[in-house]
Amino acid sequence: MSDARRQLTALVSGADDEFDLAEAALLIAQEEYPTLDVDYYLGRLDALAADAGKRLRPGLMPAEAVARLNHFLFVEQRFRGNNEQYYDARNSYLNEVLDRRTGIPIALSIVYIGVAQRLDLPVYGVSFPGHFLVKYASAPEILIDPFFGKVISTDECADRLTAIYGPSAKLDPRLLVAARPRDILTRMLSNLKQIYVEQHDLLRALACVDRILLLAPDTPRELRDRGILYQRLECFAAALRDFERYLQLAPNDKAADTIRQTLPELQRQAASLQ
Repeated sequence: MSDARRQLTALVSGADDEFDLAEAALLIAQEEYPTLDVDYYLGRLDALAADAGKRLRPGLMPAEAVARLNHFLFVEQRFRGNNEQYYDARNSYLNEVLDRRTGIPIALSIVYIGVAQRLDLPVYGVSFPGHFLVKYASAPEILIDPFFGKVISTDECADRLTAIYGPSAKLDPRLLVAARPRDILTRMLSNLKQIYVEQHDLLRALACVDRILLLAPDTPRELRDRGILYQRLECFAAALRDFERYLQLAPNDKAADTIRQTLPELQRQAASLQ
């Protein structure tokens, strides 16, 4: 286990979510960038918050506070979504996003949350389908899309759902609840996993699944996916363990029968290597 992994494990090991989201994201990045200085990048967020704080004043109404923070981050600091190279893995690593001022929705949201919470603003992530958002917890709540650098309405959210799921899709208020830090990290790692699978970079994909299971132990889908990765890497005993645990947890999953059919051959392969 790398030092970054050990630190991440210690950081997120508590039962609650009272850990620094940005620090955890940087520890994830440190496995890809071993010389990354986590404290340096946390200091970068501190500096952004200090500069943003000069644009705010006590007693601002929520809409005005959001408008000023948006102007600072998206106009003055020029953070923006990376439309041109959306599936570049660098868009998911917080150090790269801070350096390059561009990324995908969830990574830009982590920047936004990190700056806002350092200013004691009630800003939280929203794990909206297809496109991560943040919200300012006021009455009414204010939804922000850091990828496009703007406030969006619930009507726009409903339109996005329709575009993904069809005209019968309805905006359920539960889709706009605040996401826990570990859920945000899990979604970010899932994005990275998919990128690395499509690039046939199985070891990096495996590292993503390992950390997802660190954050959300015994998640059946992730155990299944890790088993598949282990199988492709010819780590047959490890694949067998993950598949057996997956089947215990989700015996009626739609992929369960397919996985069951692989077990006899996996058992033979694992035994042959002992």
